[in-house]
Amino acid sequence: MKVGLFFGSFNPIHVGHLIIANVAHQSTELDQVWFIVSPQNPFKKNKNLLHEFDRYDLVQAAIEDDYHFRVNDVEFQMPRPSYTVDTLAVLTEKHPDHSFTLIIGEDNLGSFTKWKNHQVILDHYGLIVYPRPNAQKSDLTEHANVRLIEAPEMDISATLIRKMIRANRSIKYLVPARVEEIIQARKLFI
Repeated sequence: MKVGLFFGSFNPIHVGHLIIANVAHQSTELDQVWFIVSPQNPFKKNKNLLHEFDRYDLVQAAIEDDYHFRVNDVEFQMPRPSYTVDTLAVLTEKHPDHSFTLIIGEDNLGSFTKWKNHQVILDHYGLIVYPRPNAQKSDLTEHANVRLIEAPEMDISATLIRKMIRANRSIKYLVPARVEEIIQARKLFI
């Protein structure tokens, strides 16, 4: 099975994430897209970051009706901070019958060479890259294992969504209805 891995804090997951995941699935040979919920980095305290289990629940609620999507908590059990290359190694060991590819924004491509063991990721897994507003061009776009896809340039911000929640403004259409229900019921981000 060919799986695209979409890493993020998803704080909260929003329609921009879902659109990108869907476009990546539809425009490539991917069988599934797995949302990898990244736990809080202990070296970067962020008082706005929901507990990882709440964020996992929100992703699960957002994708529950799409059998091409899965949510994964592999990094919850890993040493922190977790590095993408280490997560890929764990997933490859757990799922030897799967091939994994990273889904990243074009804005991350410019700094990709600073990632731990970036060459291992490029050589053994590859990248599916979606456009991001104002992203710097990278020489990596010419790499054989880097695939650029056409997708809407999403500029929906989880930061803005959190501000709107705190200001008691509607987040309708920015997040799936089920996600909005959970946020309201659990009084998240207030």
